[in-house]
Amino acid sequence: MKDVEQLRVMKFGGSSVADAGCISRVAQLVHEAAGQGPVCVVVSALKGTTDMLLEAAERAERGDPGYMELTDRLVTRHRDTIRGLHPNESGVQVQDVVDAMFDELKSVFHGVELVRECTDRTADLIAGFGELLSVRILESVLLTLGRVPDVIDPRRCIVTDHRHRNARVNRPLTYERLRDEISRCEGLVLVPGFIAATAEGVTTTLGRNGSDYTASLLAAAMHARELQIWTDVDGVLSADPRFVPDAFLVPELTFAEAAELSYFGAEVLHPSTMLPVIELDIPVSIRNTWNPTGSGTLITVHAQSRFAIAGIASIDNVAIVNVEGSGMVGIPGIAARLFAAIARAEANIIMISQASSEHTVCLCFREADAHRALRELEREFVAEIVSGEIETPRIQGGMEIVAIIGEAMRGHAGISGRLFHALGEAQVSVHAIAQGSSERNISFIVAESEREHTLRTVHAAFFSAEPGARS
Repeated sequence: MKDVEQLRVMKFGGSSVADAGCISRVAQLVHEAAGQGPVCVVVSALKGTTDMLLEAAERAERGDPGYMELTDRLVTRHRDTIRGLHPNESGVQVQDVVDAMFDELKSVFHGVELVRECTDRTADLIAGFGELLSVRILESVLLTLGRVPDVIDPRRCIVTDHRHRNARVNRPLTYERLRDEISRCEGLVLVPGFIAATAEGVTTTLGRNGSDYTASLLAAAMHARELQIWTDVDGVLSADPRFVPDAFLVPELTFAEAAELSYFGAEVLHPSTMLPVIELDIPVSIRNTWNPTGSGTLITVHAQSRFAIAGIASIDNVAIVNVEGSGMVGIPGIAARLFAAIARAEANIIMISQASSEHTVCLCFREADAHRALRELEREFVAEIVSGEIETPRIQGGMEIVAIIGEAMRGHAGISGRLFHALGEAQVSVHAIAQGSSERNISFIVAESEREHTLRTVHAAFFSAEPGARS
């Protein structure tokens, strides 16, 4: 490949390749990009395909013939997509390829039905079909535009361990193989996302946001000048526009800020998938497939912000579990027992707050986890509860975590004062507060019924009416 130093990696998610119209638009974007320099394109499955594949696998494992109906729906959807892209005979060849792949898939499902078992290894094989199908459909459209892409099977290059459904990548070996494979290609390369393989060639998948990870690995291996994540939004917004009408596009973020926002459910990036590009300081831009001329959001190691915070995020459907009592004060090992009990409950703590008095520990969970955690805590501290040293743990549902996030918060005096003054003026009751030593995140809990009021209050406190104004 020539001009590798100018290489861009473009990743298109499921919403960008949802149907014929979406794929046609993606093909045009890729065609134009390929005219400006070398491009590697990572493609997800058609939106919803992976979920349907795994649901069909579960039905086949149960012996439920409904798996055949789901498979037929997927066949029809992909055929309709091809017909929409190739209304004449030009789609015959890709249709034959797709039909052959579905024949193979049906054989796998039939095997699962016969043995009434779908191992993780088999589930990975099934789940990866969506990307293999979509990349061939995109290839067919690019051919009609006069582009002849090289299609790389990532199972030859991305090497993982045997941890199916969320495999760990051997990055040094993967980088070597990717560089070797891409060096033999011309200026346009297509790669199915999400899938990989063990050193023995057994198909694995890369877990949540796996296609992002594929793109990140490609960008790092080739020292790309930029990784573009194309989706259905203009970029990262300062707050959720469903609740904050004044929310605006954030032009720049650091990787740390993007990671914090992602943790709180913002549609940004999953931090673990971006580690390869973070290490090499390769910029990542979030772009809108439907608004390609938009500026998007640029994510780098050292981004600049006009404001004291980068954005506001929140998590709903959370519950507080309070553990309190004089028997906790100054007693070594209490925290260890508390966290061990929660681990046994397989519950994930998403926020913790404890005052220096050690009298109370406030733990925040998703509501689905909170009751399991509560039962295990009651079992762990039953002796202390009976003796009155620790009160029976209490649960309080219907809560919302709100967080303000930003690198500029570090060492910036008055951020907490501005936040809690605004909340006090708006008569918002705060149930718990947490801030890490990194100082880039202040989280607090309010009643879920106050979510919209709280988000608007905080947004008004930190962002002026004009997005370009300095805080």
